[in-house]
Amino acid sequence: MKDVRLLPWAGEGGKPCYLDTDGTGYVSRAADTVERVQLGMADELLEHAADMLADRRATPAQLRFLLARMSEALADACRIAVSRGGRLAGFESVSEPVPTPEATRQ
Repeated sequence: MKDVRLLPWAGEGGKPCYLDTDGTGYVSRAADTVERVQLGMADELLEHAADMLADRRATPAQLRFLLARMSEALADACRIAVSRGGRLAGFESVSEPVPTPEATRQ
């Protein structure tokens, strides 16, 4: 059975990319790999954040940089959650698109 999968990367202009797949093709496997990398990076950022927050010498610029990377990682994690949730049986998809880090910057 084929499903439509939200891919873990955005297309041109930050638009979501979808794949019509049975989950076994090359692009599906590449998406699985990208998701693993993105979630691993988010985990490493959480560890780094704990260290930086405990360090009173961390500068505002360092904390802003960390926050920007964490915002990107959170957007990736949200996209992954929506994608995986959309592939669960009986799941009603989210009508709102997942925000990209670029869309959240002001």
